[in-house]
Amino acid sequence: MILEQIPVGELRNFSYVIGDEERRLAAVVDPAWNVPKILEIIKKNQLMVRYVINTHTHHDHVSGNDLIVSETGAKIVMHAKAKLRKDVSVEDGDVISLGKVQIKVIHTPGHTPESICLIVDGTLITGDTLFVGECGRTDLPGGNAADMYNSLFNKIMSLDRDLKVYPGHDYGDRPCSTLGYEVETNYTLKPRTVEEFLKFISEP
Repeated sequence: MILEQIPVGELRNFSYVIGDEERRLAAVVDPAWNVPKILEIIKKNQLMVRYVINTHTHHDHVSGNDLIVSETGAKIVMHAKAKLRKDVSVEDGDVISLGKVQIKVIHTPGHTPESICLIVDGTLITGDTLFVGECGRTDLPGGNAADMYNSLFNKIMSLDRDLKVYPGHDYGDRPCSTLGYEVETNYTLKPRTVEEFLKFISEP
């Protein structure tokens, strides 16, 4: 599998290119800011981009969609609850195929209603649900702290602890992590009841 983590923009975003190394099929995750840099990586690796996958619809994760689509003919994939233009709607548990590379969708609302994470070949791309050392905000429009609790504690933390975590922003002390390391060290994942989490997440 091809996996490129691409730092872009003023908000320390990460975009990603995922590809089938044999068939050269690819998807771009959360294209924004420096789209020419993403296209350069696509060209260098001789990839055919089939999909643009958005983990959620905030501007800093979708602003490059149109240019990627115009340059590659890719289809835009978002969760069914997303209100922006999309070609493919996905739900929890759906699989996006890129040749032999299979991308599983996990619906993880909390930061936004349509937020998703992606599992692919031992990797967990978390968007703005989980960062290295942090979790996503729930105080923006559409955010919901109770949903974030469920996404983190009942979905994310039930996954294989060996999964490599690749977040939507470079907010931690390293650009990527493992789920096991985050469970051990990330203060937002400290065991809490729902009530305790709601109080914690609302504190300044």
